[in-house]
Amino acid sequence: MSFATYRDVLPSGLRVVTVETPHLHTALLAVYVRTGSRHETLLSNGVSHYLEHLFFRGSEGWPDTVKMNAAVEEVGGNLNGVTTRDHGYYYTPIHPAHLRVGLDIIGDMLTRPRLTDMEVERQIILEEMLDEVDEKGRDIDLDNLSKHLLFPGHPLALKIAGTRESVTRLMHPQILEHFAQHYVAGNIVVTAAGRVKHSEVLEMTERAFARLPRGPSSVEAPPPLTPAGPRLHFVSHDESQTEFRLNFRGVPEQHEDYPALQIIRRVLDDGLSSRLPYEIVEKRGLAYSVSASLDGYHDAGLLEIEAASAPEKAATVITEAFRVLSTLCEHEVGEEELARAKRRHRMLLEFSQDSPGELAGWFGGTELFRTPESFGHRADLVDSQSAARVREVARRYFNRENLTVVAVGQRKGLKALERVVAEAPGLPAPEAAPLAVVSGGRG
Repeated sequence: MSFATYRDVLPSGLRVVTVETPHLHTALLAVYVRTGSRHETLLSNGVSHYLEHLFFRGSEGWPDTVKMNAAVEEVGGNLNGVTTRDHGYYYTPIHPAHLRVGLDIIGDMLTRPRLTDMEVERQIILEEMLDEVDEKGRDIDLDNLSKHLLFPGHPLALKIAGTRESVTRLMHPQILEHFAQHYVAGNIVVTAAGRVKHSEVLEMTERAFARLPRGPSSVEAPPPLTPAGPRLHFVSHDESQTEFRLNFRGVPEQHEDYPALQIIRRVLDDGLSSRLPYEIVEKRGLAYSVSASLDGYHDAGLLEIEAASAPEKAATVITEAFRVLSTLCEHEVGEEELARAKRRHRMLLEFSQDSPGELAGWFGGTELFRTPESFGHRADLVDSQSAARVREVARRYFNRENLTVVAVGQRKGLKALERVVAEAPGLPAPEAAPLAVVSGGRG
């Protein structure tokens, strides 16, 4: 094996994951925190993302943010932060000889933040949010619209950055309360990957996070069942293309069906020779691109197909996507195509072993929610899937009742879109279910 992994728990309860890859010439530090929009309410929506922004406004040890960033950049780094629905993370690439610099600065940021300049940062966030709405303030982001439809009344439906109203209402006491609740030892995983040494990472982390208070891991309410489909949510928007996403509720990574879903995803979209790009783009020229992906949380999963086309072609693109899916449900994948998907999966896992970022995410990010598995074990699980098993899993998830579609575009293609989603040609139909159409958008 080209790398060695270590998992340690400090006396405070802080978990430390070290991935030693001595053959590399780089390193990456990442601190994962189990907090995101899933841990918020309608009133506090956006607080996790707001807090992420404020960390970069300096800390007690580094009140000058220019000097803070320069110190990291001088040793090959670049401070970054990301907030998602179920977690956040802070990271920087760094020269292996200067690991202490990165850990000390990130540790100070996350344990002694100044949390100043709230109003300046509020304006930056409100500007950032404009990407997701139209001129009327309606949400036109496919991911936001999808999650709102798939997880009704649940925090997973909340927007990561919050709404204009919720962010405007957030005040300093709410920021402090969220920080005190979630930035605790039991809710954080510190990860170092690359040309690093286990003993040094432990010693540096203990020092950098010595002020981190004890506290438990966050808990989440389980997601609700997605209402039965087929369902279409359409937002009228005067753009030259109609964007759309087909959502099928799936399962999380640790579920026994997930390896077969990974194969299905690769059969659908893994280069121009795979089924969706070939049938929709290369063969028929209906769209510039089409993609299939798996998205998930520790207790839920999704398979998504996304594309954009001229409004008059949108219904045809979706029809072709249904036809491709129905073929997977009706016929077993050929031996050569199945072998290719498995081979590609294993190769890309091997490629990941040369990336400190991939290694940190796999072992450190996963550690927030469960014990991560090895690359080899995941590859073996995928290799063990038969063509019959892949077909069985395809039929389980690609059915009419499990279909939710969101689309944003001109109304001139709406009638055809409604018809094709209602019929969902080729998809199995366990029970007849009328199409629910919601026109317009959320504020």
